[in-house]
Amino acid sequence: MPKISSDEFNQILEQELRWASDMGMRLDSMEAGRAVMRLPYQASSTRPGGTISGPHMMMLADACMYAVVLGLIGKVKLAVTTNFNINFLRKPMQTDLLAEGSIIKLGKRLAVLEVSILTAVDDELVAHATGTYSIPPSGE
Repeated sequence: MPKISSDEFNQILEQELRWASDMGMRLDSMEAGRAVMRLPYQASSTRPGGTISGPHMMMLADACMYAVVLGLIGKVKLAVTTNFNINFLRKPMQTDLLAEGSIIKLGKRLAVLEVSILTAVDDELVAHATGTYSIPPSGE
């Protein structure tokens, strides 16, 4: 069972991560060590050639990693990204994107995660990201 609910995380998006909320990003589901987030398609998120821009996919992946981390450790808002890597695998269709995140390793100070980004229409894998989050010591 996660240490934060989907509703609590979506409140954090709305109140403190306005960049995500303004794009319509939402957490669809969460369980301990896993999260699924959605980025609704918007014409403004495309780049020349009709593909969804890389920065939008990176934003979705990073927010999904944050959801996974908070699901494991609770509302520790100062958990932050320390490393992020993404591989763009194919041009996504102009549709909602889903990010499926999971924990690889959770330690006392670091969490290592991965995220698969898929198109919502046909579950086609369009990008894969890995990242590390720094977890502040208790009391910070």
